[in-house]
Amino acid sequence: MQIAGKFILATTLALTCGGSALARPVLLEHATVIDGTGAQAQADTSILMDGGKIVGVGPHLSAPRDARRVDLTGRTVLPGLISDHSHVGQVSGATNGSQNYTRANILAALRQYERYGVLTVTALGLNKSPLFDELRREQHAGRNPGADLFGVDQGIGAPDGVPPQNRFNLSPDEVFRPTTADEARTAVDRMADEGTDLIKLWVDDFRNGVPGAKPLPKMSPEVYRAAIAQAHLRGKRVAAHIHDLSDARALVAAGVDILAHGVRDQAVDVALIEDMEQHGTWYIATLGLDEANYIFAEHPEWLDDPFLSAGLDPALRAQFADPAWRAKTLSAPLTAASRKALAMNMHNLLALYRAGIHVGFGTDSGAMPTRIPGFAEHRELYLSVAAGLTPLQAISLATGNAAALLQLPDRGTIAPGRRADLLVVDGHPERDIGDMHHIAQVWQRGVMTDGPLTGAK
Repeated sequence: MQIAGKFILATTLALTCGGSALARPVLLEHATVIDGTGAQAQADTSILMDGGKIVGVGPHLSAPRDARRVDLTGRTVLPGLISDHSHVGQVSGATNGSQNYTRANILAALRQYERYGVLTVTALGLNKSPLFDELRREQHAGRNPGADLFGVDQGIGAPDGVPPQNRFNLSPDEVFRPTTADEARTAVDRMADEGTDLIKLWVDDFRNGVPGAKPLPKMSPEVYRAAIAQAHLRGKRVAAHIHDLSDARALVAAGVDILAHGVRDQAVDVALIEDMEQHGTWYIATLGLDEANYIFAEHPEWLDDPFLSAGLDPALRAQFADPAWRAKTLSAPLTAASRKALAMNMHNLLALYRAGIHVGFGTDSGAMPTRIPGFAEHRELYLSVAAGLTPLQAISLATGNAAALLQLPDRGTIAPGRRADLLVVDGHPERDIGDMHHIAQVWQRGVMTDGPLTGAK
């Protein structure tokens, strides 16, 4: 989308001043509105924005004389998408590693999330202080373009275990690896003192369902119980990386607040559901995590899709286009295991959703090159619908539910007083989730951003 130079300047000034305080009121008119609460879409509805917030929603709104009016006939407005589980600074092009943890790389990723309409991102671990803490404060204040940023500072893994330091090219300061309960409590205190939003635990052996795969050391119950207890003493909630049903059961019993991945080895059972209900445990499925291990090798024709191309680094595009890479990927044992894991994850998402468990939204985007920021979130919506949710239910996971998981009452729904973080798409995504790809506009704090994926189909 081409925006006049004066409007770009106004946007820059507004962001520099910590929001859209210098922007004039805006009235979005004649839109279909999906408000993020799960309510049915409302036709021919207007939204009035001023001072970075929504000040009115309804079919017939009066507006100040100086308000800018935007006709959205044929378009749908929904809250900006929110990711409860992503990563920043881990990937550049087709590479992983601590060398990628730079201000410029992280800000570029946050701008990419914004272009796809993902306006709040939770970087769930593998972050370095003080850079992460500085960027988080800057994004909260609107000092830089791009998605708002929340997350976990370093996180806690097992010694020589997950996340694997050599395989992911991690530096020692990106993960705490306590060997005792006391060391776990010290790690939690360090992150709490740094101002982390959550505490992250990795409780997994990284077999990933591959037959005969050698397991990595797994965090002991003594360590994760101490970490959870200390986190709660410090007023911090705990999110746990898991893969297996047995670990999900043990962590829920230990008081973990969020299962940050879906259960992928077995079907969830009544015992887990009852424990999650009793503890109020949140669940993030991250369906696309396993699919990303093979889907781009399976669909080289996707390289012609502008919606994907907008998020592809040239090095990653070259990898996806390489027939040898595609053949190797599709024949790998991990691919067969990932297909099974995805099917089980989809089954379990639907079972837990229907059981009334609190379900948020995340993808683990940004943790590996194939988990593409922004694109991954839209793919997660598609997979959630394929799992059996309605399009409206899937959208609610990524908006109102995702905000509730983060305990952010200022966003995620369209209502007076909420942040004016909005995604505008052509069509009716409550009927066809594929219409989410037809991004027409992205509004952040009441200001239209200058890089939406306009016209992508």
